[in-house]
Amino acid sequence: MSFSSMSKANVRRHVLEKNKVLKEKEKPAQSSLSKNLKRIYPIGLQRSSSSLSLSSLSLSWSQNSNDSSLTDSTTPLDQKISLALRLIAPPERREAPVDKNAQQQSQDTGTGELKRCNWVTKNSDKVYVAFHDECWGVPVYDDSQLFELLAMSGMLMDYNWTEILKRRELFREAFSGFDPNVVAKMGEKEITDIASNKAIMLAESRVRCIVDNAKCILKIVREFGSFSSYMWGYVNHKPVINRYRYPRNIPLRTPKAEALSKDLIKHGFRLVGPVIVCSFMQAAGLTIDHLVDCYRYGECVGLAERPWRHI
Repeated sequence: MSFSSMSKANVRRHVLEKNKVLKEKEKPAQSSLSKNLKRIYPIGLQRSSSSLSLSSLSLSWSQNSNDSSLTDSTTPLDQKISLALRLIAPPERREAPVDKNAQQQSQDTGTGELKRCNWVTKNSDKVYVAFHDECWGVPVYDDSQLFELLAMSGMLMDYNWTEILKRRELFREAFSGFDPNVVAKMGEKEITDIASNKAIMLAESRVRCIVDNAKCILKIVREFGSFSSYMWGYVNHKPVINRYRYPRNIPLRTPKAEALSKDLIKHGFRLVGPVIVCSFMQAAGLTIDHLVDCYRYGECVGLAERPWRHI
């Protein structure tokens, strides 16, 4: 064999040995890459139809990093992986700062109790809490229910909500479920009987107001089709959503309440001043006035934003 042939054979053998050594050195790096990718994306990449690749991962890392080590070709692969993993930190390290107000919408910090509007306290009566949780701010479209809430709002001239709510069932029994058709026909004896009932505790003048308002509702129904249609027309048939953070921000009267009050009086209603009408609108869900950190705020807003079926 000539010297030239021997030299070529030696060169070929040297190249093969060098390639073998390089392949053996690459195996740990590939193993490390596979192991680290599983930490980042705990899925079987080979089974995915996604176009996810090392190039796309590198693009993602480089777009979210100012560290040039990730794109520097001289940086060892293991070091790149390590740097990338530090960027893709566990969720608790990378999540946005917590909005305390939003966090309290479902739970009161430290107590595990539902976060309610500030005026509902630990000393609040259970009937008042239930009214806040189940009724206040929920849109009402039934004529009888609207009549009931308007009547109870008028009672705020003499009592607070807790005192009124404790006698709610008595009111419903006395006023036939607040059916305007029935209440409008009540005579003197029925009015006197209700006024003399010590458990109900309503002055005769207040009873007469309720009866007179029932007669006005019947006139409204003849003109607008329903009492509900008339009431909801003042808010374009969709609840007004407010975003109050503190009780002091909530007004006692609003322009819409004042306008509605004037028109109710024009139609013959009594005991319907702007403050009473504002309270009625809050209770009947024409306005959403739960504080934004109250757990009921989001629920009532959800009801307010749904497609409406007006009765």
